[in-house]
Amino acid sequence: MKGPPTSKQTYKLPEFLAGRITREKYISWLQRKAQAHVKRDRLRLKRQITLADYKMSIHLAVESSNGKDWYTGEELAWEKISTYDNADSKSHRAQYKTGFSLLPTVDHVITDRGDYDVVICSWRMNGAKSDLSLADFLTLCRKVISLHGQ
Repeated sequence: MKGPPTSKQTYKLPEFLAGRITREKYISWLQRKAQAHVKRDRLRLKRQITLADYKMSIHLAVESSNGKDWYTGEELAWEKISTYDNADSKSHRAQYKTGFSLLPTVDHVITDRGDYDVVICSWRMNGAKSDLSLADFLTLCRKVISLHGQ
């Protein structure tokens, strides 16, 4: 995780999001993502990372992303955060979900030091990578390219 937060940390809206979403919408998204990852890590990884630590790590990852997917460099659809509707998804299925392929989300990565960090990527990329390490994911991608050509 990146750097400790200061007490009563405030999170500025990254410059690349100005005019695209409000600070309130960003803060709400940041809070939900941090809460989800704290819960996931406590249950699945048995790690005790605070909400404040996760929030800061995610915020720093957003800032360093410059609005793009960490894996592909594609521009992410930040305007779509907090717009996913479960009822619409259920009734329209894959067609609806495809419209959210570039929705920004948070992915865990294991650093060279063996600890966890987070990066910002698209919902589509996070789903494709799943729980694979970066090395295993790249190996899988090479196999696909090898079979289907470039």
